[in-house]
Amino acid sequence: MRIPAWTDDELVLAGALVVRNGWRELRTRDREVQELSELLRSLPLHAPEARALPGFRSPDSVSRKTTDFMTNHGAYAGKATRCGRPTLIMIQAFTEREAEMCQAAEAITEGIGSGELHLIPPQPDEVDETGATAVEGRLLVRRALARERDPNLRARKIEHVRRQGLPLRCDVCAFDFARVYGELGSGYIEVHHVTPLYVSGVRETRLDDLACLCANCHRMCHRSRPGESWRTPAAVRELMRNSAETTGH
Repeated sequence: MRIPAWTDDELVLAGALVVRNGWRELRTRDREVQELSELLRSLPLHAPEARALPGFRSPDSVSRKTTDFMTNHGAYAGKATRCGRPTLIMIQAFTEREAEMCQAAEAITEGIGSGELHLIPPQPDEVDETGATAVEGRLLVRRALARERDPNLRARKIEHVRRQGLPLRCDVCAFDFARVYGELGSGYIEVHHVTPLYVSGVRETRLDDLACLCANCHRMCHRSRPGESWRTPAAVRELMRNSAETTGH
């Protein structure tokens, strides 16, 4: 069995370490490298037999990954080490959105330290049909999906909308299940966690963190592309508006 490739979650944590070190590599004996090695071995992402492999996310491997981040960064003047496309995508994400990506690393670390992320089982669609996930990593997606699928939270969101006297329809395209399907669609809507994954933290989800969506718009919010975060309903509305202007529909 081979040591598995680095996941986005692991790359987020390694990238944040390099950024905190001024985009410089860290050596095997550095305390931060030793601590990150221990944290990576604890992440609930790989099978136990993979995590038991000699050399799995060892301090040496963590140090080498920090070298990849340093030498493939645009400001580095020397020769770049060879690394995979996921690492290059993560370097670009940290270069363009440093504060957000560091917040993502903090959210992962906090969730692992509190034990919350170990308690949440893998969720359907945490990796989409292309094999991709949000750039912030699978664990933050897993937590957000688990919150979205909490039936009590969904019921509270629906009640909140009704108390405001608003129609229960998609916040993006205004699709109304009851209007289209009659009694069958009455009271049905999906909810989406609109708070960015990197700032959601371990705090309790607020009703304002959730949007009501139809199944199509919900899927488009979740659909992953390399280097991207989940889309907000506002972003999907903008995509629809731009598409309509382009096609004339």
